[in-house]
Order: sequence, then C-alpha cells, then structure tokens
Amino acid sequence: MSRLTVAQALVRFLGAQHVERDGERSKFFAGCFGIFGHGNLAGLGEALQQYAELLPYHAARNEQAMVHVAAGYARQRNRLGTYACTSSVGPGATNMVTGAALATVNRLPVLLLPGDTFARRRPHPVLQQVEVPADATVSVNDCFRPVSRFFDRVQRPEQLYSAALEAMRVLTDPADTGAVTLALPEDVQTEAFEFEPEFFEPRVWTIYRQPPAPQALARAVGLIRGARRPLVVAGGGVIYSAATRALRAFVDATGIPVAETQAGRGALVSDHPLSLGAVGATGSTSGNRLARDADLVIGIGTRWSDFTTSSKSAFQDPGVRFINVNVAAFDAAKHSGLPLLGDSRAVLEALTEALEGHRAPAEWSERAAAESAAWADTVATIVSPSGASPLRQAEVIGAVNDAAGESGVVVNAAGSMPGDLHKLWRTRDPKGYHVEYGYSTMGYEIAGGLGVKMADPSREVYVMVGDGSYLMMSQEIVTSIQEHAKLTVVLVDNDGFSSIGGLSRSKGQAGFGTRYRYRADGSLGDDAEHAEGERLPVDLALNAQGLGAHVFRAGNVEELRDALVAAKAIDATVVIHVKVDRYEGVPSYESWWEVPVAEVAESGDVKKARHEHERGQARRRWHL
Repeated sequence: MSRLTVAQALVRFLGAQHVERDGERSKFFAGCFGIFGHGNLAGLGEALQQYAELLPYHAARNEQAMVHVAAGYARQRNRLGTYACTSSVGPGATNMVTGAALATVNRLPVLLLPGDTFARRRPHPVLQQVEVPADATVSVNDCFRPVSRFFDRVQRPEQLYSAALEAMRVLTDPADTGAVTLALPEDVQTEAFEFEPEFFEPRVWTIYRQPPAPQALARAVGLIRGARRPLVVAGGGVIYSAATRALRAFVDATGIPVAETQAGRGALVSDHPLSLGAVGATGSTSGNRLARDADLVIGIGTRWSDFTTSSKSAFQDPGVRFINVNVAAFDAAKHSGLPLLGDSRAVLEALTEALEGHRAPAEWSERAAAESAAWADTVATIVSPSGASPLRQAEVIGAVNDAAGESGVVVNAAGSMPGDLHKLWRTRDPKGYHVEYGYSTMGYEIAGGLGVKMADPSREVYVMVGDGSYLMMSQEIVTSIQEHAKLTVVLVDNDGFSSIGGLSRSKGQAGFGTRYRYRADGSLGDDAEHAEGERLPVDLALNAQGLGAHVFRAGNVEELRDALVAAKAIDATVVIHVKVDRYEGVPSYESWWEVPVAEVAESGDVKKARHEHERGQARRRWHL
C-alpha cells in the first residue's frame, strides 16, 4: 500500500498512462499546465512539485489559454496525447469552460482538474464559492457538465480509482473523446489514503482500428458501384486516424474526387488532380460544384457541420444518397445515410479492396480534374500581389503559404481568416493546416499554435491572427518564450472585427459595432461602418514587443516576405504586424450559409437583405 495524498496519487497515476495504436506506444500526458490559487496550490501544486519528473509542470498566463494549448497539442498528435490543466476554484475554473467547450466540440482530449469547494463544508464560504439556496451540492464547477464528455467530483479519496479510470477511458476513446473534468475539493486533494500499488503501475490504453461490419460494407460497395457522380467529403477523422495514404490509394484506384471540411484540409494534398479543396459555405468552386451534382456522397470522418453542408443546401441532386464512415454512431447516422461504423483507415482499405477494378465514370473524374485545375489557377490569381496599400488578406495568406513550405503549420481559428484559408491554402502535408472552426474561438490562435509547436518542435508554426483575436488573448506569447517554443505570429490588423463587419454589411446593418473607433461626438454608439470617431491609438506591434516577441512591421508584400524569411533565423517568437484592407475580402463561391435577417425592419438595406435571405432559404432541403 502507498500512503499518499489524493493529489499525489492522481499525479502518479497520470504519469503512468500510455497510449498505443498500430504497435506504437507513447506517454499520454506530456505534462500539466496550471495557474495556482488557494483551491489547488497545497494539493495539486505540492504533488506536481514532488513528482515533476512524472508530470512536468508548465505555467500559463490564462486558464482558458492553457486548455487551448492542450487542445492544439492533442490535435497535432492525432489525439494520441494531451496535457492536463489545473486551476483554482472560482474564476480560474470558469475561465477554463470555454476551452472545455472547444475541446469537446472538436473531439479533442483534454483533462481539466479544477479545484473545488471544501467537501467537509466546515469552511464556508470560500472566497469564490457560489451559494445556491436550493442545492448545497452546486459549485461553479457544475458549469463544466454540459461541455465535458465526462464529469466527476472526487469527494472521498477512494473515489479517485473510478474517476481516474473513467477519465482515461473517455480521453482515449476516438468516438467519445473531448474535455474530461475531475473537480477536486481542495481539502480532499490534501487528504492521505492508503492507495493500492496496482493503481500506479504503467497502464497502456490501446486504440484498436474498428473494421466495418461486412453487411454494411457490402451495401456501401453496392451504392458506390451504382453511382454515376460519387464524391468523397473528407473530415478530420481521416487525419486523426492517419488515413491519408489510404484515402489517396482509394482515390487513385476509383477515380472518385475528394472535397474537404475545415478539419479535413490536407486529407488529400492540393496538387492531386482529384483534390477539389474546400467544400461548403467556405468552399471552392470546384468543391461546391461537384457537391451540388453528386448523386452519392461518401462522408469520411466528418460530423456534417452546418458550414460543411452550406446549411443543407450544398447537395442538390434529387436522389442524393450518403454513406457515413465514422467511429461515432451519432455522426454516422446523419443525413439518413448508410452508417459505416469503423476507423477511417480500416474502412478505406476495406472499400479499396472490395471495389477492385471499379472506377467512377470517366467523364465525372475528368470533370473533377478540370475543376480542380481551374480552381488552382483562381487561387494563384487571388493571392498574387496587387501592389495596393494596405494589403489584401489574400495576399498575406499567399505569402505565408509560400513561407510555410512543405512542413510548416498554419494555425487560425476565428474571424474572416478561417474561410479565406479554407479556400486559398494549398496543402502539402496532412498536419500543415490547423484551423479551429468547430467552435471558432477568438483567442485560440496563439495558445493553440503553442500546443502545435510543443507537439512537434521540428516544424515552423505560423499563427495567423486578426487584431480582434489578438486583443482577446495575446498573453501566451509570454508562455511561448518561457517554453522556448518559437512561433511566427502574423498579426493581421484590419481595424476591428472585420469578419462580423462584413456579415453585418451583408445583412443591411452597415457594420454596426465592429470598428475600433472613438465614439463620435453626439452619436449613440458605433451606428455606422464609417462612424466619424477617430481611430483608436492602439499599437499592437509595440504591445507584442512588450511581451517579449521579436517584432517586424510589414507595409507591403515585399516587406512581409522579407520578414517571413528573417523570422526563420530567429529562435524565439516573432510577431509580424501587417495592416490589411478591411473591405477586400475573398468572396463566397456558389455557396450559401443561413444567418437569419430581421423579418420586419425600417431600414431599406435590411429589407433587401431579408429578400435575399428568403431566396437562399429556397435552396435548403431535408436529407431523408
């Protein structure tokens, strides 16, 4: 028996957990990020100090950000590793809730260890304790319940056994992973208990590749053989299951083209003749045109988000059918499709073998190749330098894409950038495109990029972040410097919330509330895109320099390219500040996305937008 505190036992347990897939084994937890307060200092803090060799501790600057670091790390590792994150009870804990939601929405494993109020309840209240008159069991940590895939509150030492094992079961389950929260009352953390030694033995969680059911596979093969216009929509599951080679083999054997979701970008490299690029509301002409006409859609590892389906307007063939390859039954059943439950790689290999000798009609494959080549030409034109000042955002993307080369990773999350990247980024590597668009979390970029860099230090990581997201969570620049994890941050300054400003204008609302300006004299607020107030005197480049980054200012494409080259020779985090045109965006390409418009309004622009909205609604359909 080992007499340890609950916190010490938990740290020893986490340090002994391993994951294995395809015979390759590695530690599951790379360490623990944390910010200490009274709720976790003397418990988990003491344990992390005592067992630093088992679970290295890393200090963060913001609790939400440290969860984003763990999520970025987990995604880059194909969900085969993560970090634990600890905070005190109170605002530190609730700061982590947004990070938990992001991880759960994106199906990324993160372990959250917030302190909790005293289980004994004798000290009462404890600074940030929420008191609910009708329920004495509630603490702020109950906020984690709806955004966690598993939640437990360890109120007695012996409960740690089941809580920790259930946590690992969920974290390592490809179909059920996400945020796991173990709330730890601060008194229980420090209580001693005689723990069974087996609890601390090295434990291996094997991720087996689930094969498809033979009957389901046979039905899928029959649908594919009978299709005249089949299309693959590749989602994140293709990349997480390391199925990109299997996908390419399937495409080469069958001639079926591939369009990609945000999470699936890079599943098939952009220079493949049957790679159509992005699909959906932020899709390409090539992806959306073939989606419109496809009579069979094979979704592989996608959860069919509203963006991917263009609010269920993307697939217009009257008899379109769906095959859904997924490890999660919930996603495999969507669109009334044929559920082909199984690991993406295992299913693709089985389909390729069963379809030996079969190819899609030549005219369909040839059309896909022509559309793909035409789209590549379109992208080249859009990202080419225009000589205008300020730059267009597309020009910045083109320059960063070139600088990233074969192995660089682009990281982004929110604003207009994800849609532009989805369309314009030319993928060369399945791990080179990292855009968090499941939850579209402003502030994810720098922290998520840090997680990517810590997962794979050999790669150059290019964080593309708008001024709005930068101002929400720039402080992890300091953490990147602390961890010797060099990032190249391209700070795109468009004087406000450009993406939502564009959406506002498209809905007849003139960019209301989206510019960084002084309030104009006599105005009731930022009531127009061109409010009379002067621009705020904010110098974001100077701010980044104050946080310890090496800073470049780029006023044109040549200066941007020079800065990107110079950044490669610097071994610490670099921030490249570049002003871009707020109004020169990348258009939508034959797609629609439903954002409701006021049904009655005084504004003529809003009335016009409502009319356009109703026209778009006519394209929606049920997939029954």
